[in-house]
Amino acid sequence: MFCSLLICSGFFASAQTSLPDSSQSIPKIESATKRLEPVEVRALRAGSESPFAKTDISGQELQEGNLGQDLPFLLQYTPSVVVTSDAGAGVGYTGIRIRGSDATRINITLNGVPVNDAESQGAFFVDLPDLASSIGSLQIQRGIGSSTNGAGAFGASMNISSLEIPDQAQAEAALSYGSFNTQKYTFQAGTGLLKDRFALQLRLSQISSEGYVDRSGSLLQSLQLNGLWKLSSRSRIRAMVMQGVETTHQAWNGVPEAKLRGNDSALKAFYQENLGSLFFNKADSLNLFTADPRRYNSFLYGNQIDHYRQNYYQLFAEHDFSSAITGQLGLFLTRGIGYYEEYKANRKYSDYGLSPYIPAVGDTLSRTDLIRQLWLDNYNYGLTASLLWKLSARTNLRLGGAASQYQGRHYGYVLWAAQGGIPDHYRWYALDAQKNDFNLYLKAEQRLNKKWLLTAELQERSIGYFMNGFRDNPMLRPAVTYHFFNPKLGLSYQLPHTPLMHQRLYLSIAHASHEPNRDDFEASPTALPKPESLWDAEGGYEIETDIWSAGLNAYYMRYTDQLVLTGKLNDVGAYTRTNVPNSFRAGLELQAQVHAAKGLSLQGNINLSRNQIDQFDEYLDNYDDGSQTIIAHSHTDIAFSPNITAAGSLLWTPFQHSAEGRAFQVELLGNYVGRQFLDNTGNKARSLDPYGLLNLRLHFKPQGERLGRVGFSLALNNLLNKAYESNGYTYSYLSGGQLFTQNNYFPQAGFNWLLGMNWQW
Repeated sequence: MFCSLLICSGFFASAQTSLPDSSQSIPKIESATKRLEPVEVRALRAGSESPFAKTDISGQELQEGNLGQDLPFLLQYTPSVVVTSDAGAGVGYTGIRIRGSDATRINITLNGVPVNDAESQGAFFVDLPDLASSIGSLQIQRGIGSSTNGAGAFGASMNISSLEIPDQAQAEAALSYGSFNTQKYTFQAGTGLLKDRFALQLRLSQISSEGYVDRSGSLLQSLQLNGLWKLSSRSRIRAMVMQGVETTHQAWNGVPEAKLRGNDSALKAFYQENLGSLFFNKADSLNLFTADPRRYNSFLYGNQIDHYRQNYYQLFAEHDFSSAITGQLGLFLTRGIGYYEEYKANRKYSDYGLSPYIPAVGDTLSRTDLIRQLWLDNYNYGLTASLLWKLSARTNLRLGGAASQYQGRHYGYVLWAAQGGIPDHYRWYALDAQKNDFNLYLKAEQRLNKKWLLTAELQERSIGYFMNGFRDNPMLRPAVTYHFFNPKLGLSYQLPHTPLMHQRLYLSIAHASHEPNRDDFEASPTALPKPESLWDAEGGYEIETDIWSAGLNAYYMRYTDQLVLTGKLNDVGAYTRTNVPNSFRAGLELQAQVHAAKGLSLQGNINLSRNQIDQFDEYLDNYDDGSQTIIAHSHTDIAFSPNITAAGSLLWTPFQHSAEGRAFQVELLGNYVGRQFLDNTGNKARSLDPYGLLNLRLHFKPQGERLGRVGFSLALNNLLNKAYESNGYTYSYLSGGQLFTQNNYFPQAGFNWLLGMNWQW
């Protein structure tokens, strides 16, 4: 372990201390403080008239609900979004899906720099604790959207800006406490613009929680330092250093259906065989098998944790060559290192490259219980560049791109074994990988007349990916090269409008390509996965008046060679994703907002969709003969893609002190998620039941600024104490000629609360 530049401070001295004991709302009135938006974010984002489905969220909006939960939970009321939490309460490992696509298919950038892991392509917000406190603005583009850096958007993209610095000196402290001993402490301060040239902004955060699920506690710490140097009226340099450290007890196994439904005898028999004698006896003594099924966690080893440190270093130079031309060059380094530690029962010596153990007395042993650590150690560095050129009042050009190299090392240690024959701190594998990524894009906007706007984008992306073995297959060393061409074309039309009514129609078609992730390549040298491709057609209508607004967006996303889990085993006996020739997502997204009366506003959104695979083969393990049985399916729902999602809020401001918004506000929020299937067979027995939730937020900002501006917030979540599961997984097999299915679920917390105070001065 090491400590990065500028961050070796006492603030992180407790990064490896013990964890806690684990026995979108209506936009608010924003501060008048000015912030400068970085040019790179503008280059990647869709403009107000762009023909893409998008949602813009200000940092102020995020702060209204930022009481300690992870960023996905602050976005759960935006269109087509579903969120989940391993620990059940939104702290620790969380997930987000947009239109059914998970984070591996959502392109996420931070100030234009890719956030998605280069190999798994996932985005882990637990590695960026309290990022919401530093976000100046955020845009979600649903569908392919505008060209961005990093992996191609295959369901959505999320562009986050965290470089903004207020032009006036200020300081802020935010504290919150709530259910499951959840605590959040944030302090940030900024110098404002000094001599109209220099500015610094600092944030320190710590979040801890015991979690709703037993033994699922988290300790999350982060630091962010932003700097701005205005070299002249035309030139600026921005810099950001950010570090996140997370230590999280593992809860990613979920709850077996047998436990959740009260069948403890079946669960006990299963774990007696698989848990290992030491921890089976401990489980029995702790009454684990009669514990609350919704909070059940099978992990009993005290240090069953995930520990990871991620550092971001970003440096941007911006220059206005003229009133019409602005350029930007950025350098970045993302450094990650960490491990997860786990107790494994009844492991084969041969799986760790060792011969069976021959004790001095007794029989030869081929298996043992052990404790191991699996490490990931990586660097991702490169540059971004963009040039914005306003050729005329009607024509804009944007040229940009990025080049990066990822270097990753994978290695593992055995820390302890119940039997002999394993050296101390034994490292049984050490593998490396390299991924080179280059993209270049050109965006053009041509205003044909006052009503018509034509947009076109061309993106070329090249990838070279080299893997020197896998943990279970060290001699498999795939090397692939991809070249993707991704065009986009859109048209926007302003309907005749009055000063009190604005209307717009838009239409776009876009293509995207997506490379397989690391696990997909652990198949065989002769059966490498194909890259995925997608055509996305979007069309919409928007209307806005001084009282209400509404928008309707229709989309059709057609996939070729989408990678999905089918139950098929690869060459080393692991379940791998398989390309399916044809699949699609089609839907309607409706949003509306109305100011019903003075101090009363309502807004809502709904997505009605179909998400289907035309045809695929399911592979079932057949325990009777050791083979796999193939079952053909057609026109089945894509896993984790509900046909309906909806969210809404009601904001009531019974009184308001001033135009700056210091008031008492009541905010009632709700969302609904339809049935989600755990696999792609469309089998209801392997699904998550639909659920609807109701939450309440209270905001109070007392009048007067004698000691600064103080605000209080109270969040009452899951008001109706709904028992629901937001995620899960499934496994089916054949035995004795019968089909058996084992489901695991991730229950979420019932009624819970968070109370926060924010103080600005």
